[in-house]
Amino acid sequence: MVLDKLGSSLKNTLEKIAKSVFVDDKLINELVKEIQRALLSADVNVKLVFSMTSKIKERIKKEQAPPGLTQKEHLVHIVYEELVEFLGGEGHKIAVNSTPFKIMMVGLFGSGKTTTSAKLARFFQKRAYKIAMIQLDVWRPAAFEQMRQLGSQINVPVFGNPKEKDPIKIYKSFEKQLKEYDVVIVDTAGRDALSDELIEELNKINKLVKAQERLLVISADIGQAAEAQAAAFHKTCSVTGVIISKLDGTAKGGGSLSACAITNANVKFIGVGEKINDLEEFNPKGFVSRLLGMGDIEALLEKAKDAMTEEDAEDMGRKFLKGEFNLIDLYEQMQAMKKMGPLNKIMDLIPGMGQMKIPKEALTVQEGKLDRWKYIMDSMTKEELEDPETIGSSRAERISRGSGSKISEVRELIKQYKQSKKMMKMFKGGGSEKSMERMMKKFQKGGMPGMKFK
Repeated sequence: MVLDKLGSSLKNTLEKIAKSVFVDDKLINELVKEIQRALLSADVNVKLVFSMTSKIKERIKKEQAPPGLTQKEHLVHIVYEELVEFLGGEGHKIAVNSTPFKIMMVGLFGSGKTTTSAKLARFFQKRAYKIAMIQLDVWRPAAFEQMRQLGSQINVPVFGNPKEKDPIKIYKSFEKQLKEYDVVIVDTAGRDALSDELIEELNKINKLVKAQERLLVISADIGQAAEAQAAAFHKTCSVTGVIISKLDGTAKGGGSLSACAITNANVKFIGVGEKINDLEEFNPKGFVSRLLGMGDIEALLEKAKDAMTEEDAEDMGRKFLKGEFNLIDLYEQMQAMKKMGPLNKIMDLIPGMGQMKIPKEALTVQEGKLDRWKYIMDSMTKEELEDPETIGSSRAERISRGSGSKISEVRELIKQYKQSKKMMKMFKGGGSEKSMERMMKKFQKGGMPGMKFK
């Protein structure tokens, strides 16, 4: 999860609120100190931390809980609202309102600008836009080749000329062809620091391209230095937004997030992994909700769209309601889960799951189990997949040999299927709350081996 330590600290703080008997000054002061400690450890600016926690303290003391909420619930809601406001409020999405819609990427060396350009191309490609990328970095020898390889992975054309050393000439030579695309992503050169030479080059490119969006790519590991970078690049080419890369691999990401959110260059995307699909629109509400262990439904639905079509989801839903759930359906479900990403990331998006403190190693074990189950299913006949009840001892032995797995693993898969089908029938038949609770406990034991809930 992004900013894992910050999320754990904040969740522990909320647990203390939940366990407390009264909301008094002692609890409020402890809460504020815990939040301060969590944010400072994530490298957030000291002044910003104290300013925000002062607002939290003031609101808690002045405001009465609205009807339907306890004082403790209202306290948690105040923390949530102030963290959201702290990180940019409603968020700042990009709307493609003309074509070609040009996005100019700027940033220093090592920020992951070219990789992020390809991730951004993939983001818009998934939204049915016709995309092109152009490489104007004439200083880094492998820049064009890197972008070309990334473009080939997602079937996006890449324009550029590695032999030409003038970025203005490169852009002009392809300007006519670029007009055929909906979105054009323009990658520019970086430097070790924002030098006069780079400023002059960016100014020339900016005047020529006339990009609707000028996005600064900042690496999360620079922490509070992000504020100075954002201000400097904003002054140079009027940056319209920021993309924070490498947010999944550092504890210092809080500095870059908060520093940019208070400038005119708000965070628009965050990089949450190394793969080409690991780029998310920055939604402060969902982000804070995820940090607090409350999930992020919007991000979950976005991932689900990529993994399964709406028609497939509806078809699966109909089968569940009719009780027609079979191993083929389980197989498709497993494939969809794999497309959505690692289980530990998906669990963070599901409301309530982030608060269960499921050990990471347990999720890793389950992912490995999904892979083994896939091999086992590949060794089954169509009849066995459609009606697993036909799988007796002799068939289980044959499937075990064919998939190179243990017979106990084959039986475990069948057990998982039976439990899943039983649960679907209970949803259909509206079983009692107690039987549903018993079933859930069985499902947790059988379906997620090695998982312990604290």
